[in-house]
Amino acid sequence: MQFTNSYFLWGLLAVAVPIIIHLFNFRRFKKVYFSNISFLEELKVQTQKYSRLKHLLILSLRILAILFIVLAFAQPYLPFRGNKRAIQGKNVVSIFVDNSFSMEAVLDETKLIDIAKNKAREIVSAYPNSDLFQLLTNDFEGKHQRLLSKEEFLQMIDEVELSPSVRKLSEILKRQQDVLSLAPQSNKVSYIISDFQKSISQFENISKDTSVSTYLIPITPQKSNNLFIDSCWFDSPVLQINKNVKLNVKIKNASEIAYEKIPLKLIVNGSQRAVSSFDIKEKGELTLSLSYRISENGIQNAFVELTDYPIIYDDKFYFSYNVAKNITVLIINEKEENPYLNKIYQLDSVFKLVNVNERNIDFAAFKNNNLIVLNGLKNISSGLCQELKRFVDNDGSLLIFPATDIDFVSYSQLSKALNISIYESKEVTATKVEQINIQHTIFSDVFEKLPENIDLPQVFNYYMFSKNQQSRKEYLLKMLNGKDFLIATSNGKGIVYQSAVPVDVSWSNFPRHAIFVPALFNIALQSQAVSKLFYTIGNDEAITLRNITLQGENLIKLKAEKTNAEIIPEHKTIDGELNLLFHNQIKEAANYKLYADKSEVSGVSFNYDRNESRLECYTANEIENQIKDKQLSNFTLIDGAKKHLGLLIKEINQGFKLWKLFVILALIFLLGEVVLIRLWK
Repeated sequence: MQFTNSYFLWGLLAVAVPIIIHLFNFRRFKKVYFSNISFLEELKVQTQKYSRLKHLLILSLRILAILFIVLAFAQPYLPFRGNKRAIQGKNVVSIFVDNSFSMEAVLDETKLIDIAKNKAREIVSAYPNSDLFQLLTNDFEGKHQRLLSKEEFLQMIDEVELSPSVRKLSEILKRQQDVLSLAPQSNKVSYIISDFQKSISQFENISKDTSVSTYLIPITPQKSNNLFIDSCWFDSPVLQINKNVKLNVKIKNASEIAYEKIPLKLIVNGSQRAVSSFDIKEKGELTLSLSYRISENGIQNAFVELTDYPIIYDDKFYFSYNVAKNITVLIINEKEENPYLNKIYQLDSVFKLVNVNERNIDFAAFKNNNLIVLNGLKNISSGLCQELKRFVDNDGSLLIFPATDIDFVSYSQLSKALNISIYESKEVTATKVEQINIQHTIFSDVFEKLPENIDLPQVFNYYMFSKNQQSRKEYLLKMLNGKDFLIATSNGKGIVYQSAVPVDVSWSNFPRHAIFVPALFNIALQSQAVSKLFYTIGNDEAITLRNITLQGENLIKLKAEKTNAEIIPEHKTIDGELNLLFHNQIKEAANYKLYADKSEVSGVSFNYDRNESRLECYTANEIENQIKDKQLSNFTLIDGAKKHLGLLIKEINQGFKLWKLFVILALIFLLGEVVLIRLWK
């Protein structure tokens, strides 16, 4: 117990007054005459015994009455848990109201978001009008980054609605600390009102700030079952018209019950392209494959959908992709064109082949190509080296077939610029290709099963590679002597393929071998720029566009497929790429289209964050254990379900006041004294 006005405790000296009175007993004695003195001894004994008891009781009642009167004036209180003192002076208070989709769940026929808003109002009611407040939600909007008066806060809390944005607990606390650190008030308090989903409540990532007292107020929902689509992806990044593709869909069950025969359908450009059904166990997950045929090129907007109630915001998963009309291949030749290369890239109309001589290179046109092939160049000029590096860094693919007599110095400069393997020396030893890396995407779909005695290319001469330690090389074909024949190296966003031999039958029969066709065919197919199938609302990821140039007052616009609502993103051009940032302007999961001026340039799909679909929440006991385990000394759990939060906050700030109790006790003891004096004769 502690005291607000401790100087009143000097009044306890008044306890000495009744003690002195009773010790000296100033009462006068009255003479009593007895007719028979034989009863005098008995009367004297009885009078002393009862008189002493009565005096002691009256003395005790008076002492207690004075004691409790003095204590009542000293304003006693019991501090809330570990609080050392009552909080006095002005306060700055930050209140986070969780408005994520999971707060749409119901507790006692009331949505959690409405309960959270009422709790916020109760908290504010516990503070005087002179204090300042911050309202924070998952949206992290600019208007929520300033301090408000009590009246402004209560008006703004009415505007809070459910949002697709999701924030980690550590992000929320960091944002609160940033605002509170700028406030001049000495008492800084933050409140978190949430359902505390396990997927976002990562207590181990919380940065401690002991200058801020933090109170966690959990709102536990009733158990809800939820089945949702987590993600999707294609088996192969190469998407071609009139080809079959396989879409993989990951489905998760965040429920305590199993589901059977749940339908799943795929919609592409408004038409149903595939349908399936599945069974899934409780708390389980599975990956379902949907196969269909691509029937048109260009931008494809699609979604997969299942049926699940009552939580439906995660039943659709949107994605979009582009089927290229043409794949442009640029071959740079030393002298004449190579018939083997021409034949490969004239097999399919999807390829647009361009041959140029090394003396007539248009470097500005590099960005318009998907694949550049160096065919038999003896020397790599510094200008070509620089432009090839820029091309590869910007997601381009480069295939190098050396000349029969290369300049090792210039090739070494190219290798160092691209962080690829170096052509070290020429070997004239005959050997053959022995291994095919069927795990690599170039050959993964070529063989259903690799024959044991497969006939592989013969090698008569070859260049030996010296490994660059910084390169991330993978072999595609390896020779009998363990040396690399065809390798691939990832570099930045692009990829570089290197052959140990030129396209010359005097060095190898590779150009005439059957493996030559799928190797070069797939290298060109996989040179297509692969864009992301989907983005997540709230993550604020940059969207990158290649080969888009804005002129004059032309703008990039994002239009919703259904409503045609327009959004103009922030854009920056870096190394010939256009980077777009939307800064939380996207609020609805859907398929969108990007336009440069009036031309449609890309499809973009946004989905709600699937962290909200995992409905497992921390219980009050689990939160208490997390606070103890992570030694968060300035954190306190509040159970706001049993008591009005306003009263509870006042107890926290001011302690549990006892003066009323002490006044009542003082009155009881005074009344007891009066009763004792009047009735005890």
